[in-house]
Amino acid sequence: MQFLVLTRRRMEAYPAEQWTPELIAAESQRVREMYVSGSLRSIWRRKDMPGAAILFEAASEDEARALASSLPLAQRGMIEFPLITQLEPYPGFGPR
Repeated sequence: MQFLVLTRRRMEAYPAEQWTPELIAAESQRVREMYVSGSLRSIWRRKDMPGAAILFEAASEDEARALASSLPLAQRGMIEFPLITQLEPYPGFGPR
C-alpha cells in the first residue's frame, strides 16, 4: 500500500540556527536509506511551507508512521506530520 505523508517543519519552536548542515545531512542519509530499501518511493519539498511530501510503501498506516518517525528531524521533534493517509488507485484509468 502507498501512503502520503506531509511533514511540517516546526520553525516556531526551533530557530534557524538549530537546522544545522549536519542534521540536514543525517536526514538526507536516512531518506536515501529508505529509498534504497524501497519503503520511500518519492519525496518532494513543499512550496506552501517548510516541509516535505513523502510517498511511502508500507503494509499499514502504523508502518508508514514508524517510517516517518525514523527520520532524524522527527526523532528530535523538529517536524510533525499533519497528514498521513493511505492512497488508492485512481479509478478513471481502469476498464470502462
